[in-house]
Amino acid sequence: MTPAPDAAAKPPKRSKPSVRERFDALRNLKPFLGQIWATSRPLTLATLSLRLVRALLPVVMLYVGKLIIDEALRLVGLGAGLSSMREWWDSGLLTPLLWLLAIEFGLAVLSDVLGRLVSLFDQLLSELFTNATSVRLMEHAATLDLEDFEDSELQDRLDRARRQTMGRMTLMSQLFGQAQDTVTIIAFAAGLVLYAPWLILLLAVALVPAFLGEAHFNALNYSLNFSWTPERRELEYIRQTGASVETAKEVKIFGLHGFLIGRFRELSQKFYLANRSLAIRRAGWGSVLTALGTLGYYVAYAYIAWRTVRGEFTIGDLTFLAGSFRRLRQLLEGLLVGFSQVAGQALYLDDLFSFFEIEPEITSPAAPRPFPSPVREGFVFEGVGFRYPGAERWAVRNLSFTLQAGEVLALVGENGAGKTTLVKLLARLYDPDEGRILLDGHDLRDYDLDVLRQNIGVIFQDFVRYHLTAAENIAVGQIEARHDRQRIVEAARRSLADEVIAKLPKGYDQVIGKRFKNGVDLSGGEWQKVAIARAYMRDAQLLILDEPTAALDARSEFEVFQRFKELSAGKTAVLISHRFSSVRMADRILVLEQGQLEAQGTHEELLAQRGRYAELFELQASGYR
Repeated sequence: MTPAPDAAAKPPKRSKPSVRERFDALRNLKPFLGQIWATSRPLTLATLSLRLVRALLPVVMLYVGKLIIDEALRLVGLGAGLSSMREWWDSGLLTPLLWLLAIEFGLAVLSDVLGRLVSLFDQLLSELFTNATSVRLMEHAATLDLEDFEDSELQDRLDRARRQTMGRMTLMSQLFGQAQDTVTIIAFAAGLVLYAPWLILLLAVALVPAFLGEAHFNALNYSLNFSWTPERRELEYIRQTGASVETAKEVKIFGLHGFLIGRFRELSQKFYLANRSLAIRRAGWGSVLTALGTLGYYVAYAYIAWRTVRGEFTIGDLTFLAGSFRRLRQLLEGLLVGFSQVAGQALYLDDLFSFFEIEPEITSPAAPRPFPSPVREGFVFEGVGFRYPGAERWAVRNLSFTLQAGEVLALVGENGAGKTTLVKLLARLYDPDEGRILLDGHDLRDYDLDVLRQNIGVIFQDFVRYHLTAAENIAVGQIEARHDRQRIVEAARRSLADEVIAKLPKGYDQVIGKRFKNGVDLSGGEWQKVAIARAYMRDAQLLILDEPTAALDARSEFEVFQRFKELSAGKTAVLISHRFSSVRMADRILVLEQGQLEAQGTHEELLAQRGRYAELFELQASGYR
């Protein structure tokens, strides 16, 4: 967890985006709309077509309303001597009025139906787009380097991108809605131009201040959300830590609830106060600037009323013009404010599209070498050095040794000696900064990355506990074979996980872990046996166990490693363990110290050298006496 900010400290701020930056962000709308079109062309065409029809209905309905008023007033002058409904009906004078009322009723029903269909299509398109974007996000994340995921800045970018997969669909509806409103505005404006063209200019001038104010506060809101991304990730982490099955035991034992709740309250209060300050200023200035638009409307309304009094407009004209001006004002205000919001949301799209622009550094060559099957010579480290990004200390350096094909190699050393780093380099999760690693005489970089990893099975100490069925937990070692139950059962037998699974209520079909209903949790040692089964499931040429048996007692670990050596006969294997009783079964042992190779040999040879290995072995052996 990142440390809580000091009470007086403020999160790092991103300066408010300039006008140019906001307009530049509009370039994101083209690929955004392109993705929507690619998601479902039929739905996109359907919603746009319906919106086009719906855009013209307000003008038509308002004009029909004008005709109804004018017709009603005409009938008032013709209705002398007609008192009962029957007399009116028989006279035939009501027919035009009834037709107009029927037309308006039909238009109202049509508008409602079209509105519901547009909402339906928008909802369906939104879900499809969200799902498609989420898939694309996961696919792209899968191509990135491990280094990227260990970078806190990229974690912030990933968090912002993940939120955009869910949060930007309002932008789709807004863009389509603005296109619909634009058509309606053109239709209303055409009617007003015929009567008083200068009213359009008055309306535009009155609405500009509200538009500029909205644009200003949208930019401030984006800046606030951007600068608070690390704190928001911390809030989510604290929320998860304070209420999850994975942390419940320690939280209860150590009484951490008060600490976590206090930390959450402190940080969330700061975020709330920052948001509240911006919201209050936005509401205050928004009210003032919107009042200018209202003033412009009533100036125009008074002008239209005056010309009606003078007899230049009919009562129907007054109704039509006043209604047109009111709707036009609302639509223009919405369009200008909406444009500002679109520009603001386009800034958020930068978070999504900029994530997709991140390119991995560890990739396959354009023309990879065929992967050796079987591996004949093995792996050779030639002067390999590596340090993690941003670190001053080398994790490993000047490493030169050979891992021969079919050999079982053990790595020992104290914490931080470079054992796990060496494994990551073998699997090309990282590339060396110095030297190179050869496989059968060729640099690892010459081979296809996916094929290389398909031939390497690694189980780390911090293996993932998937909240899936027992069979699926094993099958992740070779997910393409997840339907091969016989292979899964055999992998479980090899790792001794079959004994664990036999006790489960539903056997291999039992969901393990307590995240979901009816899930059954396992002990740490039982989880480890399931995880080790993944290595057997993979049936790779190089098998690596990186301290995956830490939760097992010494005897159980010895049995697992002994079984591993027997069952992996003919394969190349790497074992990492702190227990010397287990590593002594390896064909050769490498002793690492501060990232460098200090000694190598068999268990007996290293004991005879009376070096660090012998010292550590004696220290551990004395603990069992």
